[in-house]
Amino acid sequence: MTDQPTRRDWGGVISLGLIWGATFMVVTIALDGYGPVTVATARTTLGAVALLAGMIATGRRIPGWNRTLWTAIIWIGILSTALPFVLLSWGQQYVPSAFAGLSMSAIPLMVLPLAHFFSDEPLNLRKFIGVSLGFCGALVLIGSGLAQLGQGSEPLAQLACVGAALCYSIASIFTRRCPPVDPVVLAAMTLVVGSVLLLPLMLITEGVPGWAGAQPGLAIIALGLIPTALATLLRVSVIRSAGSVFMTLVNYQVPVWSMVFGAWVLSEVLPLRFFIALALILTGLAISQWASLKKMLGGRDA
Repeated sequence: MTDQPTRRDWGGVISLGLIWGATFMVVTIALDGYGPVTVATARTTLGAVALLAGMIATGRRIPGWNRTLWTAIIWIGILSTALPFVLLSWGQQYVPSAFAGLSMSAIPLMVLPLAHFFSDEPLNLRKFIGVSLGFCGALVLIGSGLAQLGQGSEPLAQLACVGAALCYSIASIFTRRCPPVDPVVLAAMTLVVGSVLLLPLMLITEGVPGWAGAQPGLAIIALGLIPTALATLLRVSVIRSAGSVFMTLVNYQVPVWSMVFGAWVLSEVLPLRFFIALALILTGLAISQWASLKKMLGGRDA
């Protein structure tokens, strides 16, 4: 049982929604001066360095050799950092940041059928209805792109963003099945794995990055320190205080804020299908997570 969320918990979950919702806008700004692999690599490496420093400062240690644990860490590192970061960075060269944010909102809905087959969370009728509604929202979002595959980069970029969401979803299943480990240590180690994989790829494809100007340079630094390192620590704090069910509120905020920042800061044009997709996905999310939301409002955590 978890205590009722405090003002600090509410401030934390709202801050996380803002931080992760703004991430896609910041990626777009960073891409003005750097290639997509460099953006993904810098974000991963800076986040890894920051969390490793945090581990040292708090007396946490790198876990010893355990084949099951380290196999999980490697797969989580690939599927939650290296691969999705590259897919998103490449995709956002051709699609609005709001599209990328909307794609991420489907992650909880993708997790449900995966958890049914590969974890210990059966998919009941209510969850199935929610997933089906969210799937309709995803089709509305990328439907026009599917009809234009082979005609330019935008349709492939849309699939790349959705593919990144699928990577995060699969990583979530690996995380649930991962042996017990401190969440900050797990986050740091998975970022180290991503960095080890991406650094050689960046050097081969885009070379050693230089300073590309204030806006893209500061954006690429911010990506590593704020939505990766700082947000991880904030997420751990909220979950320990208010529970994992309370954290699901972030899922409702991220797509909304990504659309707000995309339109407000980047002057992106948001077509009607974005709003229809948002409504369908959030409704599907609410239906599928209704039991969790009721527990949260009742002050109980599953």
